[in-house]
Amino acid sequence: MSNLRLKLSAPRIAAAPAHRMRLGQHLVAAGIIGPDDLLHGLALQRRIDAPLGEILAAEGLVSPDDVVKALARQYGVQPVDLTRSPSDPRLSRQIPVALCLQFGAVPWLELGDRLLVATGRPGDFAQFCTALGERGEALILVIADPQQVLTQIGRLYATELAHQAATRVPAAESCRNWGAQQGKRQSLTLGLLGAIVALLVLFPSAVVSLMLIWATLTLLMTSGLKGAALWASLALARSPPIPSKPEDLTGFRLPRVSVLVPLLHEKEIAQELIARLSRLTYPKSLLEVVLVLEEGDHITRGTIARTQLPGWINVIEVPDAGALKTKPRALNYALDFCRGSIIGVWDAEDAPEPDQIEQVVTRFQNAPENVACLQGVLDFYNSRSNWMARCFAIEYATWWRVILPGIARLGLVVPLGGTTLFFRRDILQTLGAWDAHNVTEDADLGLRLARHGYVTELLPTTTYEEANCRPWLWVRQRSRWLKGYLITWSVHMRRPRALLKDLGLLRFLGVQAIFLATFSQFALAPLLWSLWLSFFGLYHPVTDWLGPPMMTAIFTLFILSELLNLCVSCLAVSKRGHRHLLPWVITLPLYFAMGAVAATKALYELHRRPHFWDKTAHGQTLPHTDARAKTPLKTLPRAGPLPASAGS
Repeated sequence: MSNLRLKLSAPRIAAAPAHRMRLGQHLVAAGIIGPDDLLHGLALQRRIDAPLGEILAAEGLVSPDDVVKALARQYGVQPVDLTRSPSDPRLSRQIPVALCLQFGAVPWLELGDRLLVATGRPGDFAQFCTALGERGEALILVIADPQQVLTQIGRLYATELAHQAATRVPAAESCRNWGAQQGKRQSLTLGLLGAIVALLVLFPSAVVSLMLIWATLTLLMTSGLKGAALWASLALARSPPIPSKPEDLTGFRLPRVSVLVPLLHEKEIAQELIARLSRLTYPKSLLEVVLVLEEGDHITRGTIARTQLPGWINVIEVPDAGALKTKPRALNYALDFCRGSIIGVWDAEDAPEPDQIEQVVTRFQNAPENVACLQGVLDFYNSRSNWMARCFAIEYATWWRVILPGIARLGLVVPLGGTTLFFRRDILQTLGAWDAHNVTEDADLGLRLARHGYVTELLPTTTYEEANCRPWLWVRQRSRWLKGYLITWSVHMRRPRALLKDLGLLRFLGVQAIFLATFSQFALAPLLWSLWLSFFGLYHPVTDWLGPPMMTAIFTLFILSELLNLCVSCLAVSKRGHRHLLPWVITLPLYFAMGAVAATKALYELHRRPHFWDKTAHGQTLPHTDARAKTPLKTLPRAGPLPASAGS
């Protein structure tokens, strides 16, 4: 305790005075690194936006504990181990959590009228004290490992941060109040269902005819969207972007990138995920991969505990606060603990291309400021596993390589996928990040970005993941997507005029086709299939109302739409790497037959459990790793002699 008293008598320190040795000099003087290692770290610091200590630790030249002790010597203050001596939980009222997160500091110990604050960023301590006003005069600096500081912030402010994670998005743009009138909504739903059943009994032909007309209109909408997207993909094709090269990253200081990887009950995939992410070639001192776990997820925690994590991979546990446990809530919570100016999202089974982060950073550097999001392309490493995996791969290739690029080139709203997303952090936070209650938070966020005037671009970088290849797992996943599409449409259609004003007529119609018409097509598919009765000369109840000419027109539209689907899918898998899927395109109608079951499940859950997150199970097949995912790890070369300096 005597050493602590000596440190308390020292003045508050904002930055190391000019006459003191810098961090690098302390590390050299202690014999932890040599002069060549210091020069290498300083050379990297000129190219990347990170403190010298983090750079040296990421290069494997020092340990985090070495950096903490060197910083303590540099600033003449006490180092602390927050794992052995955690913060006093009663101190959470002393400092607002927003300031703790902003400056990477946490209250540690109160002695009389003095408050000891632990941080791994002592250079920001003076600014931190100023932000607290008069309270800042009583603060004393101690040094701790930055990751330990974040762990203590999560421990002290868990309840407050969990509440914020669930309510980030403004209520007017969120579906969190969906359950507030659950009783009224359920009564209305039951009443509507009863009315439909009664009408079906009394006027079966009329009701089925109206349903068929709606199915036809939505079929026309979805087919029109696909046709326009196909035309845009072909007629408005752009020259393929030139892949990023190391020299593309030399004109600016590289930013820190934080990538969130939400995990839940991952018994089979956690260790493989770490191995795949280790192939990334972006400087590890600027890469922060955050594994996001739920507090009660002992399965994933046990898996990770048996795995040696590199220093650039952190673990954040989301507090168990209430019944809501969704991916967007976990993302919102973890976002507060990220330090990157670019925020990315990967899924548990993802295998991104090794240079994916370089491509993201380069594009954000060169893109206009209103480009808020970059969406990568998804592909599969198990597309040969079985028939379902093949069809799933065809469906995704159609969407990611033809339809979605066409939608983007037409200037329509781009519904985001749940992975390989990268955002400018400031814009993401301004919009409130993800809606924690929406089970398709990605599509909802894409629509909110468009409504606020921001642009989403598609990036030609691929992430390989596991194709869903089990029938019931497919139904569960698809029902969540369809339920989320309905919820997203309902939220943004609360005020149709405002949506029309924000998007314009063309994009407004695109939203109707993407969200409402897509669900309608899955739900009413059996009604469209029943048209084959008339084709084979059998009686169909709608002929009493619609007549032969109308039935012929509807059937013709149905056949043309199916041919369009097959043509688009053939085009999507006609290039190298996907040609093995061509013979299976003709079986897609059988594959999509399961969609009617998924739509029925989605409607039931919309009525009973609108916020229930039916998690997709991973690790169902052994991955067939793409050769491009085995690119050797690249490192930045060591630089030659630099001007004399020891780093700040």
